[in-house]
Amino acid sequence: MPPGPCILRPLRRVRQAIHTRRQGEAWVDDPIDGFLHYMSAERGASKNTIDAYRNDLRGFREFTEQRSGNGACPVDKIDSDLIVDYIVWLNDSAKQYKKATVARKVASVKSFCAYLLDHGELTTNPTASITSPRAPKLVPKAITTEEIDTLLREPTKGDTPERIRDAAMLELTYATGMRATELVSLNLDSVHLRPAYVRCVGKGAKERSLPVHPQAVQALERYLNDGRPALLKNRPQAALFVNRRGERLTRQGFWLILTGYARSAGIESRVTPHTLRHSFATHLLRGGASLREVQELLGHANVSTTQVYTQLADDHLRQVYDRVHPRAQASGAPPPPAAPPD
Repeated sequence: MPPGPCILRPLRRVRQAIHTRRQGEAWVDDPIDGFLHYMSAERGASKNTIDAYRNDLRGFREFTEQRSGNGACPVDKIDSDLIVDYIVWLNDSAKQYKKATVARKVASVKSFCAYLLDHGELTTNPTASITSPRAPKLVPKAITTEEIDTLLREPTKGDTPERIRDAAMLELTYATGMRATELVSLNLDSVHLRPAYVRCVGKGAKERSLPVHPQAVQALERYLNDGRPALLKNRPQAALFVNRRGERLTRQGFWLILTGYARSAGIESRVTPHTLRHSFATHLLRGGASLREVQELLGHANVSTTQVYTQLADDHLRQVYDRVHPRAQASGAPPPPAAPPD
């Protein structure tokens, strides 16, 4: 049955105890804004997560506008029929959304409805009986240790302040497995060289300390002594990594720098900041680290998120085994050992 007309609009009757920010701040009148403020202030969601929620929920609002055709209605008119129609609309082949994107958008709407229920704007949750579409579990791609060595050597082929900075960034990313956002968010006081570790803030505003190996320390020391002062030109800046204007480097800037070096190094595989993170985790597992140790270093809340890397490690071990013992399966030899147990 077609859903009744429905559109998300600013709530007319907003309880001050729910939608008022701290004293002195403006009321949050739009339900999406209220949800985003709740996720940021109370749940500690990262800026990237908030941006994704905002994009997804605005898309849902636009869908309801298109379906209603005759104006707005309160959010308490959202029902399961509307949600099902939205999922069907997302899965329409003409939209060409990937399964992972559909799963994320539906998850955003479910979280939003749960928020509305908790805050008294819905009496029942319209998504309670709806099964979320499963996102395909993609195995992250790592590059080889030889390719890592080639990549890390690439910025050292020059002596400019930018290349000195780039060498430090690449070394630090691979040494710690940090996300790109975590890397560019580092401040000068986040780095400690003796003993060598960095403090970074990950998802959910959780802070963790990460050890840094000597090669990365050496690259950082050179950047702090030579590269950073040349880029700053005495301009004040708290950020650790800066651009030639003396401003904090952005995620997009780091992505362009990394992909440029991967291309000039002749690495055919697609290399992104997350590729270095995947490679860090995979190489640690191959070297004998436990799942729990890798989980803590990556900042994963759940060890199941880290388990995907064991497949990469196991695949590598099997390839090595088959190469050394080309007739292993024919002779009935035992399979290669699994990744180190947690």
